[in-house]
Amino acid sequence: MAKLIYSAIASLDGYVADEAGNFAWARPSEEVHSFINDLERSAGTHLYGRRMYETMAVWETDAELATGSEITAEYAQIWQGAEKVVYSGTLERVSTSRTRLEREFDPDTVRRMKDAAGKDLTVGGPDLAAQAFTAGLVDECHMFVVPIIVGGGKQSLPDGVRMELELLAERRFDGGMVYLHYRALH
Repeated sequence: MAKLIYSAIASLDGYVADEAGNFAWARPSEEVHSFINDLERSAGTHLYGRRMYETMAVWETDAELATGSEITAEYAQIWQGAEKVVYSGTLERVSTSRTRLEREFDPDTVRRMKDAAGKDLTVGGPDLAAQAFTAGLVDECHMFVVPIIVGGGKQSLPDGVRMELELLAERRFDGGMVYLHYRALH
């Protein structure tokens, strides 16, 4: 059975975007981006809400972004090679290949996807991840903590969910970003 992995880059106080919706402070260095590329290779399917999908779609729709460096070109190739499922009641259509649109998040369907998948699944975006956490579907968390306090905004983790975790790995990067890899103890 494949794992469902939640990955996020968050401020020290737990936000993926500040109160103005800005997340420029979360931009990974080349070192971090290379590490993320290595992690993303294990994923065969990405689950996104509308906002996260629209943020990530540039890895296919913006050719200039994909050619910024060897590392970003590699990430674009990894991202484009994965299947994407977008959960949205408002999005009219998807703009990227290997992408399907679902109107609502169904935990039983995601369980079946995990059972059938040959590669891991990721859930991107804190709103959709909150639904996956609430349904007990998240198997691992890959958290990148940025050395900044933003004071409020979009939380990286949901309120009202309690989950025991086991630390599997940690790594510190130049610039002070820290990677924490946890496994859920279901």
